[in-house]
Amino acid sequence: MSFDEKHEKLIISAPEWGSVKLNDGNTIPQAVGFGTWKRGNGDFVIDLVGTALESGFSHIDTAEIYRNEEEVGQALRNSGLSRDEFWITTKFPHLDNNDPVTALKGSLTKLGLDYVDLYLVHHPRIALPDIPTVWKSMEEIKRLGLAKSIGVSNFEISHLTVLLENAEIIPAVNQIEFHPYNYSTQLPLVKFCEKLDIVIEGYSPLTPLTSRPNGPLSGPLESIAEKHKATPDQILLAWSRAKGAVVITSSTKKTRIEGYIDGARIALSEDEISTIDAAGAANIDVKGSGRLVLGGFLASAIWMGGLEYGRTHFQC
Repeated sequence: MSFDEKHEKLIISAPEWGSVKLNDGNTIPQAVGFGTWKRGNGDFVIDLVGTALESGFSHIDTAEIYRNEEEVGQALRNSGLSRDEFWITTKFPHLDNNDPVTALKGSLTKLGLDYVDLYLVHHPRIALPDIPTVWKSMEEIKRLGLAKSIGVSNFEISHLTVLLENAEIIPAVNQIEFHPYNYSTQLPLVKFCEKLDIVIEGYSPLTPLTSRPNGPLSGPLESIAEKHKATPDQILLAWSRAKGAVVITSSTKKTRIEGYIDGARIALSEDEISTIDAAGAANIDVKGSGRLVLGGFLASAIWMGGLEYGRTHFQC
């Protein structure tokens, strides 16, 4: 069976994650995205993104600092999908003292695209010389048509307040770490964004399973998963979806990738959501967002060979 035949079959049969309307009028066509953070580069990533696309993902999340934009672009070309059949996000890292316009043009060359659907400022710490200056350049990107939508990542209320004081365009998205163990600390930020129609994208949604296993959530997740004939990771994605977040997740295993798409069929009850909330609060992340406090982002910089950059810009 050809890729096109597989993709057509999956479009017909895969559960729908649904679309999300942004405050600029654009629409994220799929409320779950496949992320390429920590996936390295080379043929492995090309094949992995290809597997995600074959499994039903049409929303791919990358970044210049991940060092795999070229591989993502190759996987998209290999897929045979037309440009309007996928949504691609990448991020501005302020490498080589580039401004966002210059950086994005480089990313577009690597991706082999004329525009991205969403371009994010990867972290407030790289908004140099300051947030207003960088955001003006981001607004120019939108006006030039290099990105359909623009947004931020890892921004707290204080950073957004500075941005909004000088902005002509409100960010469409704020991508943050989002899972039950940091939900209560992120809630003020989530509510702040909701008032401005800034969509929350949540990365690391599976932290309670991958980084903090055997915690207060283990029992409730197993019980709820059994009830839904699902897996605990599917329940966590369903929880993020129920909270209104666009989910950014990843795996190297095809069965899990397919399971994430299939997880769209799961609708949690209010009682189940409350149970997960309570268990999450019992193991609260006192620092809030892991990558927001720079630890994870520094690890990303080191992982992708950007050690000196990480040391310079992302020390705690």
